[in-house]
Amino acid sequence: MERNEILKQIQEVFREIFSKSDMTISEITSPVEVEEWDSLNHIQIVVALEKKFKIKFTSLELQNWRNVGDIINSIQNKIKN
Repeated sequence: MERNEILKQIQEVFREIFSKSDMTISEITSPVEVEEWDSLNHIQIVVALEKKFKIKFTSLELQNWRNVGDIINSIQNKIKN
């Protein structure tokens, strides 16, 4: 799956979790730029992405996420295997 397609699907998840239908994210979007991206919303993002892509993230992967680009990398690695 292409990075831009994964980004579109991640954006759908973010829009739903943050209740912002016009929210736009990019690969460099991080919790620093999204005020509402706290630990609770982070867990909701993880669970929603695992359901959407039918994958499971490891705790090490989650610890290494600095931005949306890192999330895309994790998803690409999971769906390739």
